[in-house]
Amino acid sequence: MIETIMDSHYIHSLPFLFKGLIWTLIITISGLILGFILGALTGLGRLSKSKIIRGICTFYVEVVRGTPILVQILFIYVGLSEDLIGFNIDKITASIIAITINAGAYISEIVRGAVKSIDKGQHEAGRSIGLTQKQTMRYIIWPQAFKRMIPPLGNQFIISLKDTSLFSVIAVGELLYMGKQYYNATFSAFQTLLMVCVLYLLITIPTSYYLQKLERKLDV
Repeated sequence: MIETIMDSHYIHSLPFLFKGLIWTLIITISGLILGFILGALTGLGRLSKSKIIRGICTFYVEVVRGTPILVQILFIYVGLSEDLIGFNIDKITASIIAITINAGAYISEIVRGAVKSIDKGQHEAGRSIGLTQKQTMRYIIWPQAFKRMIPPLGNQFIISLKDTSLFSVIAVGELLYMGKQYYNATFSAFQTLLMVCVLYLLITIPTSYYLQKLERKLDV
């Protein structure tokens, strides 16, 4: 039985799939880091007193949240390349941009919600000790809000990780695409796709478990 498994595509596909998993993680992590920066700026922008800034940020969030990420991927990789900038965007670059823009819209709501959840008395306390509005945000509001952002940011990591499977439509060598390449060559779709699922689960299940523990700890 063990020899049968070792000689099967369950094992033989792993070196191939690991290459895709590496690119999946690179795209996800890079996109989320940039997406957090974009989301933080947008989230704070939606809390701005300026109607123009609020309007621009709200428009971005609504457009991204109101359209499928697959459409966004194709728009960035095909639409921008062919119709606007006149040259092809690298597949990996297009993928990171897509995750950044998509995750940024959702992260902006996480940031906005976390900042708004801080009691207004905290703002007043900062002003009462002589801090400016920016200093109050930096030293009092943001540290408290960031703790509340951590669990939903972890959930966004899982969502974005799974969304990378859609990049197979533009032939990015992520996990699912590498799996498809392998089973097309070996006619082993069941075994290969099962291993693709296992590799996703090896990341998402421990992440979900850790987030649940962290959320309970932060609630104490």
